[in-house]
Amino acid sequence: MSHLRPLAGLRVLDLSRLLPGPFASMLLADLGAEVIKVEDPKTGDYLRVMPLSAPGQPNVIFEALNRGKKSIVLDLKKPEGRDALLALVRTADVLLESFRPGVLARLGLGPHVLRDANPQLITCAISGYGQDGPLTERAGHDLNYLARAGVLGMTGPSDGPPQVPGVQLADLSGGLYAVIAILAELQGRAASGVGRALDVSMCEASLSLGIFGLGLAAGGALRPRGEDMLMGGIAPYGTYATKDGGYVALAALEPKFWMAFCAGVGLQADLADVRPGPHQEARKAELAALFATRTRDEWAAFAEAHDCCLEPVLMPDELAGDALHDARGVFETRRLGEVEVPLPRSPVAPPAPGRAPEQGADTDAVLTAAGVDVDALRTAGATR
Repeated sequence: MSHLRPLAGLRVLDLSRLLPGPFASMLLADLGAEVIKVEDPKTGDYLRVMPLSAPGQPNVIFEALNRGKKSIVLDLKKPEGRDALLALVRTADVLLESFRPGVLARLGLGPHVLRDANPQLITCAISGYGQDGPLTERAGHDLNYLARAGVLGMTGPSDGPPQVPGVQLADLSGGLYAVIAILAELQGRAASGVGRALDVSMCEASLSLGIFGLGLAAGGALRPRGEDMLMGGIAPYGTYATKDGGYVALAALEPKFWMAFCAGVGLQADLADVRPGPHQEARKAELAALFATRTRDEWAAFAEAHDCCLEPVLMPDELAGDALHDARGVFETRRLGEVEVPLPRSPVAPPAPGRAPEQGADTDAVLTAAGVDVDALRTAGATR
């Protein structure tokens, strides 16, 4: 993969925290943008202090999300902090934020104020339910957005409650759509000469991922949770326990893959097996008994010999040593204090160079370059 950084020269002010916004600005930093985290004087980004690692170990989640960024400290509740941010806005291309709708406006930093300071500025707000509508003020987290978006309604077995996904789908899809919107608006700004305010709803981002279920519903073919062919309703598309307590994922949807699997294990293939229906329970039980006769590694070896859409289910601590990810250069080893850890790259660029910044590490350099009197800011209590 090329190590070109196509967004070199782009300046992003990132007022967000936790996962969605920092994930978006991580992608922009990986692509070469200069990302400046704007943090409050107290905790800053909450991910700095959340207990996400074992005692004495580095905070790898924060490190991965904030690699190669800068950090400044500003108290935006003080007029001096607000004025300092506006000075930075005049030098920026993008401002990313994830406050509840209306918070920046109440601080005197609404879109019109920001654009008066810099007509070319692109502002991107990531929120749970959008900048308008009946739920703008409602608090929420990833699971809430997935619930409201119909994603949870289709996740889990038919004989149990909706299941919590192992990936923060709403948070991360919100971050991805923010990047897409920003990149598209950069192209639009090149033609118009002015920036726009972008509104990304995490609920709507995750809703858009449910296109399969939406299509089934619109076509009158929606089945109860866990009964559709892509949602656990057929034996050839599911997960199974192995002899050693591991798991494998079989996804032999097309007849040719199902027949290849059956031929490899000595089962009689039936094309009815790739269609939902009451006959599936017996077939699932048959496959469960079959997969329990071999270890996960033995099934992985079987998959190497038979083209049947079968893969081992890996845990996160196994990924850096996996042959596929190793061959693709997915992980870059970095030393964090006394520990070497693997950091994953995004699919579009290698990790941005440099460690995640200490809170406020770049306050003096960044603000001084923007013409801000940092000593006066400190006297006013607007930075530290």
